[in-house]
Amino acid sequence: MNMDADKDLVFRLHDDDIGAFDLLYQKYHQAIYRNIYKLTKDDDISCDILQDIFIALWEKRAEIKADQSVSGWLFVLSFNKSISHLRKKLREAAVVNAMPFAEIEQEDSSLHLIDDQYYLLHQAINQLSPQRKKVFTLCKLEGKTYEEAAETLNISKHTVKEYLGHAVAAVKNHIHEHQAEWKTAGVLLACYWVGIDQ
Repeated sequence: MNMDADKDLVFRLHDDDIGAFDLLYQKYHQAIYRNIYKLTKDDDISCDILQDIFIALWEKRAEIKADQSVSGWLFVLSFNKSISHLRKKLREAAVVNAMPFAEIEQEDSSLHLIDDQYYLLHQAINQLSPQRKKVFTLCKLEGKTYEEAAETLNISKHTVKEYLGHAVAAVKNHIHEHQAEWKTAGVLLACYWVGIDQ
């Protein structure tokens, strides 16, 4: 897996290395864009949010822990910013109170909430078996297709789909079981993963 490479890039970010930032952008921007677009359904808005995500990565580079999954951090932040955009649109349409996102705090992209959400996601992923964890990370966090994950892990596409289905179910269950501990974090991440096509 690429965890060690990402850890090195985070250390380099701490040293203000723009090259490390560029490598993280190249590695994750397409997958993050796809997940933003699944929520916003708007190319221009998705590009704007994507830009905001990587601006935040650079601005908060000193606060990101090297032992965290930077991809998890990026995806949690992208989800929060996407939901903030949707809530703004809904408020403007005067129907926000009828939507399931009505209970989400404004500006959920605060670093504290991102840390809570990241930690819950990290917990959920870490309780997976090693192979399911690899499949989940490749397909959900790194945006790989079934074919790409199968080639990376040297297993069949069918096996990837089977592992991913079990992994997604386990992650959702973990989030639901622990959402009270992490306030809204569990609700947000549960909605997020439910919204991502398997």
